[in-house]
Amino acid sequence: MINVVDVSYHYGVRPVLQGINLAVNRGELVALMGPNGMGKSTLMAVIAGAISPRKGYVQIAGMTRRGTPDDELAIRRKVFYLPAEPWLPTNNSGRTWLVAVGKLYDVNDDRVFDHVERLLKLFDLDDQADTCMSSYSTGQRKKIALCTALVSEAPIMLLDEPFSGGLDPSGIMALKRVLQGLAQREDKTVLLATPVPELVEDLADRVAVLKEGQIVACDTAKNLCGLTHANSLADAYERLVNPQTQANIAAYLQRRSS
Repeated sequence: MINVVDVSYHYGVRPVLQGINLAVNRGELVALMGPNGMGKSTLMAVIAGAISPRKGYVQIAGMTRRGTPDDELAIRRKVFYLPAEPWLPTNNSGRTWLVAVGKLYDVNDDRVFDHVERLLKLFDLDDQADTCMSSYSTGQRKKIALCTALVSEAPIMLLDEPFSGGLDPSGIMALKRVLQGLAQREDKTVLLATPVPELVEDLADRVAVLKEGQIVACDTAKNLCGLTHANSLADAYERLVNPQTQANIAAYLQRRSS
């Protein structure tokens, strides 16, 4: 469903993505991981069509991103992109916004009204649903943004840092359970970016690790642990992207105790 081919991108003279190749199959949930500043959000934006790669291309469902106007429109009907800091029309109520997004993605009225009600209850937003989003807390705005992605019922979802932004423990649990459900469906394909291994170890079909603008590994969590002789995805991730972490921690603690 998603095919990234030899994609490179740079800001000014600083390369951010260098020859990225990544394939996400229909029905897969793939987690894109990497330290801050290593290009996760840039890659998500390129896949989403928000920015154009300097080199290479992206295909969605066999159509080239930003290829022809007709193909791009067809892609946009299939894809929902949620950036790490999404825009919300804060003068509108959460319910009004969710219904509008559902209709934008051609979800019929009965279905969208029902889905909105279930999402508001799932994320504990019932009491705020009909008030302006300008009064929402940071975490409540994050929950509404996540509801926006889900109410679209798009077959392909690109979620950049979905667990961040002040999401509380119940919100994190709700999102994980929903994503686990979607991961079991053949008609849903999800690519999400996160720097936190613990959130995706039991969730992702595969994990792609990004370091210094390149994908250094892409496999199941179990296979990544085997590759690095680690006991957990968190350990495997550290060994892949920053093998000096444990030594740096020990040196810091030793210096403080002396």
